Amino acid sequence: MFIVLNKIQHAVATIGFIGYLPYAPGTFGTALGFVLVLFSRPDDGRLFIIFLSLLVLGTICAHNAEKFFGKDSGRIVIDELCGYFLSVLLVPKTFGYLLGAFLLFRILDILKPPPIGKAEEAVTGGAGIMLDDILAGIYTNLCLQIWIYFFAK
Repeated sequence: MFIVLNKIQHAVATIGFIGYLPYAPGTFGTALGFVLVLFSRPDDGRLFIIFLSLLVLGTICAHNAEKFFGKDSGRIVIDELCGYFLSVLLVPKTFGYLLGAFLLFRILDILKPPPIGKAEEAVTGGAGIMLDDILAGIYTNLCLQIWIYFFAK
């Protein structure tokens, strides 16, 4: 039973095969979020519920998977999916906004401007893995909200 539970948690943390891709698994994890939102166009209430569910499930599964794969392993990509979903919450679900969120989120997730980088260092385990992407998602969403407020009238 324990072995099966570990395999399920690893599959969730790596989003199946995506975490095992040899190049840019985090980008592909984010791309999955982009495609899912683009084609399903969830309303913000559903997207928020999905985000919260992934946050809880992802934190637990990433915590367990980190023990197997190592500290903040690139194979763990559930955090990118969760962060992207937060990026597009309360944002128009048009191709342009979703693509803009994808690009901005990836840039912020890679560069980790303050306090994202410090938060990742300060918090350990699954919560730490998820936290930097949640903060990148918040930054992305704030940038998009500012864009909408000033330029999308």
